[in-house]
Amino acid sequence: MPEQRPRYRVFATCDIGKDALDLLRERGYEVEVYDRLEPPPKNLIIEKVRAGVDALITTLRDPIDAEVFEAGKGTLKVVAQDAVGFDNINRADANHYKIPFTHTPDVLNEATAEFALFILASLARKLYPSERLVRENRWGAWHPYLPFLGDEVTGKTIAVIGTGRIGQAFIKKAVALDVNFLCFDPVKEAKGFAEKIQEEMNLRFLSEFTGEKRTIRYARFEECLAQADFLSLHVPLLREREAPTPTYHLINEKTLRLMKPTAYLVNTSRGPVVDERALAEALKQNVIAGAALDVFEKEPLPADSPLRDPALEDRVRLFHHFASAGRITRLSTDPNRGMAGRCIQALQDVLEGGKPADVPWVVNKEAFR
Repeated sequence: MPEQRPRYRVFATCDIGKDALDLLRERGYEVEVYDRLEPPPKNLIIEKVRAGVDALITTLRDPIDAEVFEAGKGTLKVVAQDAVGFDNINRADANHYKIPFTHTPDVLNEATAEFALFILASLARKLYPSERLVRENRWGAWHPYLPFLGDEVTGKTIAVIGTGRIGQAFIKKAVALDVNFLCFDPVKEAKGFAEKIQEEMNLRFLSEFTGEKRTIRYARFEECLAQADFLSLHVPLLREREAPTPTYHLINEKTLRLMKPTAYLVNTSRGPVVDERALAEALKQNVIAGAALDVFEKEPLPADSPLRDPALEDRVRLFHHFASAGRITRLSTDPNRGMAGRCIQALQDVLEGGKPADVPWVVNKEAFR
């Protein structure tokens, strides 16, 4: 007779992809999905957990804290987050209730990195204002520099703030644009990685792929700000007391004023890393040239956000937390390629006998050692 697998109950706060969820069903899991576009109200999540689900599949939209864990006392065994970030999950509460929670790192590195590079280029070369000019039939005649010019990326200096997995993937792609890099990391410097990138840059120069020798090096945060033509953020959200160098509002009124008036800011990391009111004011005062943001302090971006000011429209690109939104990255059932696949694999690994501290994608391992 075939092996009888235990039947587990799962509530997914979002449809992370039918193919992935069907893999759970094929293993005998009972899976209920909240399939609306907006997130479920917290009281509904609590209701489902209190009813005895074994696992929650969550996203960054869902507040998961002591209320949820208390409701699931004795039955809830794992929270599987369909994201690399987990700002919505209270780690201390999860540890108190001994509930492991997982996330989906690595599989979205390349998609997020290429998106950051694409929106950097879109911002610098003014693709949106140009297209709008054509669509609104305001393109009169060709002219060498009117009605506006963009800024080349080639030969410039990109400051990469945060050189973890995504920051490194971004640098590897941007090398081809023949730029210099300044790097800063609030947690740990990837010196070995930087040495390899410098070797590649040296080889490009020796092979005459580029006319000038380019460099990469770590620098103080203030130096990165002062010298960057482009500032790309790839840091985790670290608040006071969470790290020696917190990243909450790392970009603020003071730090923005250290940047060049011709510099551009790109954020694909976490919304609260940037003080949005300070950024809007800096743009109005021409403290910096422009910004492209995929994440915000509050999502969706409020209707009254100062970043929506029509006076800033041509200099600010706003996206809907879209950086990892490639078909393969979001939906593949392969845990080595897709967020959905990694999410359900982590859930299975915890439920089907793995010790939480031994499951690679469990975040709060400290609670189980």
